[in-house]
Amino acid sequence: MVSTHDPRSREREAAHDAAAAFVARMDGDAWSEADEAQLQAWLAEDPLRQGLLLQVQAQWYALTPAAVPEEESAPPAQDGEEAAPARPALLARRGLLAGIAASAAVAVTGVRWSSAPAVYETKLGEIRRLPLADGSVMTMNSGSELVVDMAGRSRDIELAQGEAWFEVAKDAKRPFVVAAGDVRVRAVGTAFSVRRRETGVEVLVTEGVVETWSAAPAGGPDLHMRLEAGDRATLSAHAVIDYEAGIPTSVDRSLAWRSGMIDLDGRTLYEAANEFNRYNARQIVIADPRIAREQFDGLFRINDPEGFAEAVKASLGITLDTSNPDLIRISLNSSD
Repeated sequence: MVSTHDPRSREREAAHDAAAAFVARMDGDAWSEADEAQLQAWLAEDPLRQGLLLQVQAQWYALTPAAVPEEESAPPAQDGEEAAPARPALLARRGLLAGIAASAAVAVTGVRWSSAPAVYETKLGEIRRLPLADGSVMTMNSGSELVVDMAGRSRDIELAQGEAWFEVAKDAKRPFVVAAGDVRVRAVGTAFSVRRRETGVEVLVTEGVVETWSAAPAGGPDLHMRLEAGDRATLSAHAVIDYEAGIPTSVDRSLAWRSGMIDLDGRTLYEAANEFNRYNARQIVIADPRIAREQFDGLFRINDPEGFAEAVKASLGITLDTSNPDLIRISLNSSD
């Protein structure tokens, strides 16, 4: 048994309590920018805290009274009768919740997930996996911003910028809808990603079926589409820009970022550089348009633009200029 006087034990307890406090605050009033900044600073201090936060969130979601079946609640007292005690299952949930959030100073009685929308953001290079109150999970890519509104009759996500992949818990009575500008994507129980690009909104389906459509003013073209696992589509408010069906391998490679990788499946050098620039402060510049359309394959870590540039140099015989710590300049010769 670990002594309570062990400094490491006290540190673990303190970290656990801090995680519980953050989760409890998420359950209260609307999550503010200041709250998010404080959370990100806390996570940055120790790489193990991300896993701890997810663990406490999962426990919290499972323990909310809203998740307790009605038959576990004590029946109301009749006239002349004493109130019946709470059911053991509910008491156990409350006792365990008090254990994991003792220092959070929150009361369990009457807790419900707030219907107020919550804002989530990721910084440059950050990939964040978040369980949602309905049992769904969303994985946010670098530089993304989402607003999550888990209402009683719907589950609404607004993708303000960036990209996210959603594993949707089945709930036929509450549709799961992601809005990205004028484009909408709806699913019941499935897995798919939505990415905002300059040209439109890209939707990749990895499991199940989704419906997409445009919410632009009436009078425009009917853009309703049904996408199945392995399909990819890019839509704008007024047109279907691109559509590919039955390409599960390509879809999976496009989502390699979920595990911290960039999988270049014959992408042009220009597209590959843009992918690395999504994650890194040090930007890759293609200085010569003659090589921008050269195609490239390979699997790279998202935080290794230098390794990618060296691989391009070895493969295409180009010149690298790495004298600027903020840039990697790729050209045909050193005089460019």
